[in-house]
Amino acid sequence: MSRPLEGITVVAVEHAVAAPFATRQLADLGARVIKVERPGAGDFARGYDRTVRGQSSYFVWLNRGKESVELDIKNDRELLDALIERADVFVQNLAPGAAERLGLDAVTLRARRPQLIHCSISGYGPGGPYESKKAYDLLVQCETGLVMSTGTPEAPAKAGISIADIATGMYAYSGILTALYERERTGKGAGLRVAMIDALGEWMSQPAYFSRYGQEPPRRTGARHPSIAPYGPHRTGDGEVFLGVQNDREWTALCGVLGNPELARDPRFSTNVDRVAHREGLTAILEEAFAEFDAEQVITLLDRAGIANARLRTPEQFTSHPQLLARDRWRAIGTPGGAMHALLPPVEVEGREPVMGAVPALGQHTDAIRAEFGGRKA
Repeated sequence: MSRPLEGITVVAVEHAVAAPFATRQLADLGARVIKVERPGAGDFARGYDRTVRGQSSYFVWLNRGKESVELDIKNDRELLDALIERADVFVQNLAPGAAERLGLDAVTLRARRPQLIHCSISGYGPGGPYESKKAYDLLVQCETGLVMSTGTPEAPAKAGISIADIATGMYAYSGILTALYERERTGKGAGLRVAMIDALGEWMSQPAYFSRYGQEPPRRTGARHPSIAPYGPHRTGDGEVFLGVQNDREWTALCGVLGNPELARDPRFSTNVDRVAHREGLTAILEEAFAEFDAEQVITLLDRAGIANARLRTPEQFTSHPQLLARDRWRAIGTPGGAMHALLPPVEVEGREPVMGAVPALGQHTDAIRAEFGGRKA
């Protein structure tokens, strides 16, 4: 079965999360992704933990389906140049300024091969006072206002996942796909730049606009939504249920669940703005009604009324989520330490199974790649 990116070769001088996340999506679509790693050490994400069959949970998530070649990019340019010469896409997220010093920047590489799609990922982008500043996920969360928008009134908090890296990787991935599409029509490659501050900044636009034009500081409301109510956790007789009301029609339906249809016309709660302003009183009313039922009963009532709701699950519980199991969304893939189960990519294409290749050991493909592309023995 052919794959959408079959025949596309990607060379990635990458580490950590953002760039590997982008290139793994390309591998899932059938591209050949050759991952260049430091001799003896490799991508430093390999050392983040040892929780998945002795491998890093970050690394197995981000690097399935790739080929790993150990290569000293400063002193073994013959092989690297040979790889780039046959690449359709080159991706790098080296330290600020390193690509230029090594001649791996877009201007240098595309001068030789205008059809090359070159993607550079950085923390803060070229120019400006932050150009050379190192950037990691938490630090970009701080700089974009995310940390100050998350948590409780007493304590701001980071997001629980590498959200700045993921945002950046997704924009790099979509940018590369766009450039490949354009190249099909024009024959010309592209030089792409994706900065973490720009990627996460796009995702932070709503709270930024809300604060700037509403002229108020961020509302840190824990697991509740800062500007929609009721939206978040509510106690029941034996635990919590999360629910979300998005409009006045759903609010009226929820009042029916509570057995109090007159509440929909209470001026304290008649619009979302009113409900947010009187959130504490509204929460007390809901929880008093829910106290007569256990969580499962409340969920049943909410489902019948068409009110969105959710159970609070741990990440481990997510791996056995009944919806994912019923839809057969897990696949066994190989890792250097043994088989694991990985989640299928989010986009389903009818009649086509994603590649879902194995996670490579460090340097697993070095000899084969040297034999194929040439270059002296290390």
